Amino acid sequence: MTTLAPTHPETTTPALVVRCVSHAFGDKKVLDNVSLTVEQGKFVMLLGLNGAGKSTLFSLVTRLYDNVSGEILIRGFDVRRKPTAALQRLGVVFQSRTLDNDISLLQNLKYHAALHGMSTRLATERAMQALEIVGLAERAEEKIRAMSGGQARRVEIARSLMHKPDLLLLDEATVGLDVGSRESAIGIVRDLVAKQGLGVLWATHLMDEVRPSDLVVVLHKGKVLYNGSVPDFLKSTNTGTVGAAFRVITGSSAEEAA
Repeated sequence: MTTLAPTHPETTTPALVVRCVSHAFGDKKVLDNVSLTVEQGKFVMLLGLNGAGKSTLFSLVTRLYDNVSGEILIRGFDVRRKPTAALQRLGVVFQSRTLDNDISLLQNLKYHAALHGMSTRLATERAMQALEIVGLAERAEEKIRAMSGGQARRVEIARSLMHKPDLLLLDEATVGLDVGSRESAIGIVRDLVAKQGLGVLWATHLMDEVRPSDLVVVLHKGKVLYNGSVPDFLKSTNTGTVGAAFRVITGSSAEEAA
């Protein structure tokens, strides 16, 4: 497998630590004392309905918003005190599409590489490696507008790998994709965890994306209601599926959880 393994492979320091973080917009508190950890080489599912606070949490981790309470550490670097060192180790796929439709896959990735200060030669090399990982190297010169939604999402995953991050954040990365495209995208990311040791925090409201081997954090109305393994999640709620366990612990209806 083509590799864009993390630049800092040591595993003793967690990929991400969020400790006692709260956030409000005016009088509306959207995160309330949130804590979670993503160890290096682990896949963590952040489960929550729309409006649970997942995107706000990601905005704090990525410094789009400033966290004024608690701590957020990426590989041990505080995002407030050492933002450059922290963000150099972070790759992100946001929910909204952010590619330029009028230029090629390769050009999109090289533009991103330039923002990280890479030379043209290194940028091209890294871009082709990343596109190979997501199965699109042979289409490097095609424009984004020629891609399906699932293929464009895979390009965004490739782009997030260009600077060899230790941590990937993916915010509702499969929303709007068909079943095959969803499985392809999440399969690529799971392979990166298993084979290249990345830490991943995958935010979703789609319960069927969870596997028994995942770690799960349930975020509901800004609070963490569960943080642990899938088997323990099912056992603690006396249920047989993640969807049912989620409904029990959040008090949500089947329609809401769906």
